[in-house]
Amino acid sequence: MTRAFVALPLPEEIRSKLAVAQFLLPLPRKVPAENLHITLAFLGEVADPVLADVHLALSALGLPPVTLRLHGFGLFGGARPRSLHAQVASGPELGQMQARIARACTMAGAPADGRRFVPHVTLGRFRADPAEAMRLERAVAEGGGFRAGPWVADRLVLYRSDHGHDGAHYSELAAYPLTG
Repeated sequence: MTRAFVALPLPEEIRSKLAVAQFLLPLPRKVPAENLHITLAFLGEVADPVLADVHLALSALGLPPVTLRLHGFGLFGGARPRSLHAQVASGPELGQMQARIARACTMAGAPADGRRFVPHVTLGRFRADPAEAMRLERAVAEGGGFRAGPWVADRLVLYRSDHGHDGAHYSELAAYPLTG
């Protein structure tokens, strides 16, 4: 079994801008810059034969490149936030791409996490006590002017996720050029 997800990697210049933003934000647990990405489909634990079928399905999609930019920050978790992210601003193309990828993964036997797609780049995770939550909410409000991009996402990646004592490590299983 392999823990896997499909994502858009970020260019180095965008990861660098996000690393500076992370430094300035009061985040207790920052996502390492090399792990920053835009998840399009989280597959969870997948058997290797199914993962091979996912690879074939993604290879056959022929998706076009998409222009993206980052705009401000947000929190996930409602009244008890658990993660802070950079918001992705894009047109309908990204949502259409994500739907096609999720459908392809499902048809290959690896249904993607069924949550509503909210494009973002997770910058940090935490267990917020009320004081920390207020500090993070204030940082999100003050970070409304954060911008990065635009850039053209020209490849899609199938990643493997391994969790160790020092956090998650992602490795690229396959990449798919966005040229359609």
